[in-house]
Amino acid sequence: MALVPYDESSAVPALAKLRESSAEFHFANHSVRLTQDWNRLGVAAVVWDAAVVLCMFMELGHVELKGKTAIELGAGTGLVGIVATLLGANVTITDRVPALEFLAANVHDNIPPSLQGAVKVSDLTWGEGLENYEAGAYDLVFGADIVYLEETFPALLRTLEHLSSERTVVLLSCRLRYERDERFLGLLKRKFTVKEVHYDGQRDIHIYKATRTADKRDL
Repeated sequence: MALVPYDESSAVPALAKLRESSAEFHFANHSVRLTQDWNRLGVAAVVWDAAVVLCMFMELGHVELKGKTAIELGAGTGLVGIVATLLGANVTITDRVPALEFLAANVHDNIPPSLQGAVKVSDLTWGEGLENYEAGAYDLVFGADIVYLEETFPALLRTLEHLSSERTVVLLSCRLRYERDERFLGLLKRKFTVKEVHYDGQRDIHIYKATRTADKRDL
């Protein structure tokens, strides 16, 4: 869902880092070097602050990852899924087909051989082919900066509902840019209990924790 065309003429200096061919980070005692390709894949192929903040949140131990089964939606460069794997989770990292080759290369290059069996890259277009993913089978669902296109909200909500059981923790990291982003949170609260668990004031990034509850599941 992260493939959106971008008009180069609208770029501002603050976005210059997104046009660099790679981005480097240090998480979980590993150096992570991700290839970026703005010109070919747009927003799907660059690292956004929401992903970085979510990785920092995970590394600080705010969520249990060791031995957990996780899935990342709209992964783009794969940073969140890569870091979750390095921190001990078994992770399925997903995006749409046009981004998969790029995503898979980043994952392969940044996961050590000993952990390659703990991660896989898979096609997931929100709301489609959900039968290929076991309902409610995940301990954790991650999404970094995936709340921005209002027309995708119904499909994203269906996907979150399908992947989640009452034990699943959904972590959404985002910048609230528009009123529609707030509307998405309102829609999410119809089926999930939603709580803001972190705010990075420097980057203006919110992290929300969402969990399905028995009394909301069938509303």
